Amino acid sequence: MQKTPTTVCRSPRVGIYRQTIGILVSLVSLLSWVPVGYAGDSAPPPGLSLTEAVDLALRDNPELKSLRAQREALRERPAQARALPNPMFKYSGMDRANGGTWPDTAEKRFMLEQEFPWFGKRGLKEEMARKDAETLRWELESLTRDIVLKVKESFFDLYALQQVIGITRKEDRVLQRMAKIAETMYSTGERTQQDVLKAQAEITLLKQRLIELDAQENTLKGNLNTLLKRRADAPLNLAASPPRTDFSETLESLFARAATHRPEVQAAQSQIDRYELEKQWMARESVPDYQLGVEYRDIDQSDDMVMFSIGVELPIWRAKYRAGVRDAEKMRVSSQAGREVAERNSARDVQDAHFKLQTARRMLELYKTELIPQAEAHFNASETGYQTGKVDFMDHLESQRFLLTIRVMAVQAEENIGIQLARLERAVGVNLESPQNPGENGK
Repeated sequence: MQKTPTTVCRSPRVGIYRQTIGILVSLVSLLSWVPVGYAGDSAPPPGLSLTEAVDLALRDNPELKSLRAQREALRERPAQARALPNPMFKYSGMDRANGGTWPDTAEKRFMLEQEFPWFGKRGLKEEMARKDAETLRWELESLTRDIVLKVKESFFDLYALQQVIGITRKEDRVLQRMAKIAETMYSTGERTQQDVLKAQAEITLLKQRLIELDAQENTLKGNLNTLLKRRADAPLNLAASPPRTDFSETLESLFARAATHRPEVQAAQSQIDRYELEKQWMARESVPDYQLGVEYRDIDQSDDMVMFSIGVELPIWRAKYRAGVRDAEKMRVSSQAGREVAERNSARDVQDAHFKLQTARRMLELYKTELIPQAEAHFNASETGYQTGKVDFMDHLESQRFLLTIRVMAVQAEENIGIQLARLERAVGVNLESPQNPGENGK
């Protein structure tokens, strides 16, 4: 006997519950589809340009803060050096030993004395203090340019590595296509299973390479964050464009600019000038300083009196002044030798960075105009040849490896251009960037 289907009567409240659950499930599905980047706390940080990175490093560097404070302190020294010694005020009283009216003596003396260095001494001391501040200024500039160089090197290292990672990930898709072709031809009996296995092994090796590159990227981000005085694991995105390649200043012009702008050269010259001033000052120390004074006397039962006085120093121990002159002269000679060393080092650094910059530019041009097009044509021809049975898989794989290598080397040449330009700036002592700063995308 066939059973009659039983009709289940559902409460309207149950239907409402089910509709509500359905809506919640739909909302959860929709929220799970929204990218994580839309969350306020998880949004990626804005891209950091090269100029912004340099500004952050210079703003927060404690060594620079220390030197800036020292320089500001030394800039207050010239006013101190030029000032006269404090005047001396004296009071004395004189009366009879027996029967005097102490402390209200019969004769009271008020004396004011001022010492004056010989003419020109104060000016020389002031100029020496200015040279000390100027020397520290060039030391500050030298440290500043060292930090800028480190930031730029780290920035371009990270930029190039991220470009390599992008190229490598694109090559993964190429290898996947190659493996697919090998599988298709194997399924039709045109190729052996060895081709499929080789393609899969190459894909695995590429994945290993990407893991290594990710580790290198993490290290470089930590290095750059450290230079920026941030935690090593702070999020870091770069807003970078390829370094400029239009630099064309001549080597002779760079030598001339380095001779007048290199901080080490300028610091040595400031020392030369400073010790020349000290030599003149020590020579004048043998000339006596003088002292002027005025005295007022209040005398009981007599007219008050005013007396003027002048005193002259007696520099009879002249050996120490002659030794001071010799000391300053030797230090001036030492500073001259230091300037010569700084100039030679500067010229060497300029020549080295300029040559490497030109070499990197030629290499990049060679990659872009010849090697990359040739490698692409070779790969395309080998792919066609493999599909028609004229090229074996290993030759086809070697063409892919060669193309990947050439593209990576082109990126490394770009990186080297940026680094060598930064080193050239450090060697010359001035910025050689055009108004369009790499890293700001021309903005």
